[in-house]
Amino acid sequence: MARVIDLHTHSSVSDGTDTPTMLVEAAIEAGLDAIAITDHDSTAGWEEARLAAVGTSLTVIPGMELSTRLEWRSVHVLAYLFDPTDAAIVAETARIRASRLTRAESIVHRLSVDYSLSWDDVLEHTQEGATVGRPHIADALVAKGHAATRSEAFESILHPRHGYTRPHYAPDPVTAVRLIRAAGGVPVLAHPATEGRDAVVDDKTLARLVEAGLLGLEVGHRENTESGKRMLRRLAERYELVMTGSSDYHGFGKPNRLAEFTTEEAVLERIIAEGTGSAPFLP
Repeated sequence: MARVIDLHTHSSVSDGTDTPTMLVEAAIEAGLDAIAITDHDSTAGWEEARLAAVGTSLTVIPGMELSTRLEWRSVHVLAYLFDPTDAAIVAETARIRASRLTRAESIVHRLSVDYSLSWDDVLEHTQEGATVGRPHIADALVAKGHAATRSEAFESILHPRHGYTRPHYAPDPVTAVRLIRAAGGVPVLAHPATEGRDAVVDDKTLARLVEAGLLGLEVGHRENTESGKRMLRRLAERYELVMTGSSDYHGFGKPNRLAEFTTEEAVLERIIAEGTGSAPFLP
């Protein structure tokens, strides 16, 4: 029987609602054999996830979803099995998290002019040490009755068209891929075929990313369009890239459910073979 593998999940260290321990427990309950913990710009959940998986049947792949920016577009690069002590990665993620915090505070300040919302309201929805961001603001807006769900908050109040949000600092994706590879990690482009302004893959961009060391594309993802998935499969074949499938699970923060998309075992084996910065957390 094929192993069930989900290589994109979030915990409360970033914008998920499950602690790393709860994430591991949810993955086991859902029948998964392996997950990757990929919090935004942070490895702070690795050790708790490792300890939670000890003595279970679950393999945990240590990873991260690294924020990058291509012109005006937000691009996310999944990084697997890199060295979490690598000086360049540590410095870059610290800079991103600091910028996220500054941006979050400025968003709340602008929102407070028109809505009953304070910074303390937002902090009530974050775990200590978490990367504070727009999802936590969305949760605070829901708690205050300004939106029904986190998704609704993003589609309405926190949509860029309303002017409350601003971009945070992020490196360009080519720089990010090089950083990940230099730290012994394996880079895969996250959900790169969504609709609208966040669609990021074209031949020129992808060629530069492949030259920098990109290994794969996250094809199976609910936000990729069907036409986008077909395009990604063609590009993966052209550039000899692996294809992953993942849930992008956030607990109750998003409707995404564990294992709604999965990755083939041979692809995980390829990622493990190329990752030299850290090792999988084996049961």
